[in-house]
Amino acid sequence: MLFENIAIINEDFEYKDGFWVGVVGESITYLANTPPCPEKKEQFGEAYDGAGKLLAPGFYNAHSHAPMTLLRGFAESLPLQNWLNDKVFPFEALITPDETYWATQLACAEMARYGVVSMTDMYYHSPERIRALCENGMKINCCEGLIAFEEKPYSQYPQFSLQKSLIADYHNAEKGRIKIDYNIHAEYTSNQLVVEGVAQAAKDDGLRIHLHASETKLEHEQCKERHQGLTPIQYFEKLGVFENPTVAAHCVWVDDNDRDILLNRKVFVACNPASNMKLGSGFAPIPQMLQQGISVALGTDGMASNNNHDMLQDLYLMCLVYKGRELDPTVVTPQQGLRAATRTGALSQGRSDCGHIALGAKADLCVFDTSSLSWCPPTNPIYNLAFAGHGSDVCLTMVDGRTVYKEGQWLTIDVEQARAKTEAATKRIISLL
Repeated sequence: MLFENIAIINEDFEYKDGFWVGVVGESITYLANTPPCPEKKEQFGEAYDGAGKLLAPGFYNAHSHAPMTLLRGFAESLPLQNWLNDKVFPFEALITPDETYWATQLACAEMARYGVVSMTDMYYHSPERIRALCENGMKINCCEGLIAFEEKPYSQYPQFSLQKSLIADYHNAEKGRIKIDYNIHAEYTSNQLVVEGVAQAAKDDGLRIHLHASETKLEHEQCKERHQGLTPIQYFEKLGVFENPTVAAHCVWVDDNDRDILLNRKVFVACNPASNMKLGSGFAPIPQMLQQGISVALGTDGMASNNNHDMLQDLYLMCLVYKGRELDPTVVTPQQGLRAATRTGALSQGRSDCGHIALGAKADLCVFDTSSLSWCPPTNPIYNLAFAGHGSDVCLTMVDGRTVYKEGQWLTIDVEQARAKTEAATKRIISLL
């Protein structure tokens, strides 16, 4: 495809008008403010008229639970522990592998609609989730959820053997679109023996770890009571978790010492503003993290605690709420938010070859229609994107040079079947609770 005379968000997250961006195979092979010569133009195939459009890097959802589309609207207005123990865990225990597959397809359709190209996903029935992504052409860092209360080595849990088979069968499959991560659900749903085992296994295999940390004040304080004053971040640090590349979701209640660890260990923090506000968990100290140099990515979390996969909504919240929280309108700029949602998100997944519009980068792209009323006048399009744009403004989503969504059409997903299968599954499960 050749995007012709289109506005772009460049590698430095600046708005630039009047560019030609050519994609051949999986990558961006042409990037200039003049068109390619006629003899080179043919190699790009389809020409895309950029009038009234903005080409941006696709979004990387740094913390998701894709099959939780099944639970959308089910567990509402509850604090986290009641939400988990009274609603979510009993529901999840009844989900079948086939239902996981269809719920993942529905989640991917929604993400593609809103410009998401990749996700760091923590859930169960991993082979079925991976099958969905292999088919629909999107990217995933997949980990099998590990809740481990029994005092026994990680190697004695069924997740260990499953993890090894996932690595052998799928890690870096589909030309690297599929990656396998290790998982620790959280400090309060595991034990020291298991955490040490996961940390060592990830180190042995050279893989990443995905976990929840300090999501609520109760979790944070109870961890300190259990572990001689150690916070969740300090606990994971002591047990060797951060010797591996790690994505730590939430980090709402981290303190100064925690932030020093996150910085020094190069941990990626996945900010989930919509979920944290909806569950009443609080506000992660994102301005302080960004100022300190901690790598902050952006996630939607699951649909039982957010209700939609519109990353632009979370971007809006990330760029807005901290101005009121800090009484400072200068904190968390749209450029910082966009970087979190794109390039930093890609890096958090171990994907250094994408997440920005640059020559040679993988073509993970989305196009915004900027002709709607909320974009007018285009005095500052970067601010319009963050504060006035909507996920529904996305009119094309491309992953590794393959278009997966365009103008109301999903090219790789049977959306109606995914919708019907997911609705039927949710009704079935609720009838059994």
